[in-house]
Amino acid sequence: MRQATSTLPANVSHHGEVSEIKRKRGSRNAKLASIPLGIAGRAAVGFGRKLAGGDRTEIDAALAARAAEQLFTVLGELKGGAMKFGQALSVMEAAIPEEFAEPYRDALTKLQSEAPPLPAKSVHRVLDQQLGTRWRERFQSFDDTPAASASIGQVHRAVWSDGRAVAVKVQYPGADEALRADLKTLSRMTGLFATVMPGADVRPVLAELTARTEEELDYRIEAEYQRTFAKAFADDPNYSIPKVVASAPKTVVTEWLSATPLSAVIAKGTPEERNRAGALLAQFHVQAPAVAGLLHCDPHPGNFMLLDDGRMGVIDFGACAPMPNGLPRELGEMLRLARDEKFDLLTELLRDNHFVIPGRTVTDREIDDYLRPFTDPIKAESFHFTRSWLQRAAGSATEFDSQQFRTARALNLPPKYLMIFRVLMGSVGICAQLNAEAPYMRIMRDWLPGFADEPIHEG
Repeated sequence: MRQATSTLPANVSHHGEVSEIKRKRGSRNAKLASIPLGIAGRAAVGFGRKLAGGDRTEIDAALAARAAEQLFTVLGELKGGAMKFGQALSVMEAAIPEEFAEPYRDALTKLQSEAPPLPAKSVHRVLDQQLGTRWRERFQSFDDTPAASASIGQVHRAVWSDGRAVAVKVQYPGADEALRADLKTLSRMTGLFATVMPGADVRPVLAELTARTEEELDYRIEAEYQRTFAKAFADDPNYSIPKVVASAPKTVVTEWLSATPLSAVIAKGTPEERNRAGALLAQFHVQAPAVAGLLHCDPHPGNFMLLDDGRMGVIDFGACAPMPNGLPRELGEMLRLARDEKFDLLTELLRDNHFVIPGRTVTDREIDDYLRPFTDPIKAESFHFTRSWLQRAAGSATEFDSQQFRTARALNLPPKYLMIFRVLMGSVGICAQLNAEAPYMRIMRDWLPGFADEPIHEG
């Protein structure tokens, strides 16, 4: 579960919460506003050094390191929407050129560090409102010390009345207003993030987070998504989805899942664990729409874990996209044509599905190069995902005068595919962080409509 801070400090009374939230909001906006000022000031200093004959590469790398440190330090202090944004970017850490990667990883580590918990009295007040004032009778025990914390809430371990170990997620008071305010402020700063991730367009990421804000704030919606996943994967030998025990708008109770977080596998997992985690993660994102009719839209290492029996545990269903008919068949056809180097048909299919901006011209080879992060892994039965490969595959997109960057400006990602591509790209990014070797070709052949001539698995 992802780390976060509480919205209110321990000494805030119930009657003082509203004024405290307003004061905090002003402080949050001031901290966000400090980011562009700091980055602009360092850029001016860097420009002066270049004029004085300084080494351009060294200066740019130093500026990027300081910008990353400032950016993610501020995001880490704010949590809420700012933290969600940082986590959405974190899955692509492996694609960042090496001269920028180290400060980026360090900043993300700080962003995900432990933060002060919501006081027990405030937790009890939320539970009184959400589960009723006699909520304690529904538990055999409840641990007031949070076991983990998320961007808009924190998780407590408890024992349900029937003896099951459960996780109780409680939303922070005022988290809704803070989340909306963070995303609104960040949307005005999209141009600054090119300093940390050169060539990256973060506007679609922010747009998706904003569009799903209301759903994520209502835990009843998350609970319904999780029930659907748990039912669809109930007998699956590869995945474990905790069942929902109870839910309310700002509280959800689910079965407790004990396993090794994917972040720990990335840090110190064995080659076998890394390979299995990568294969299961890649398969989950294409299998889920086929069997559950939903796409899990938060590909972050904190939401996936490995159980002792080898299954992958999945949590946090606040961000999901309904796909009752599974992934689009056209997507599988695009990847198959790219794999088989049938560029004429591929270009025609992309144009028919509004991927190419009208009036723009791109060559078949440019499109093939642009799709490399998705197509390289399907050119052999097994593929080794590495940071160095992903940096090469996505690297030229970070060079503003490169051919691939010009191609990106000629291609349009239709709304129908925006979330799908972000999730699949996030999955690929995590596989690269895992340094995993996975049968990506088989996974696509088994689960992605349109990729193979033979029928895919039935739900």
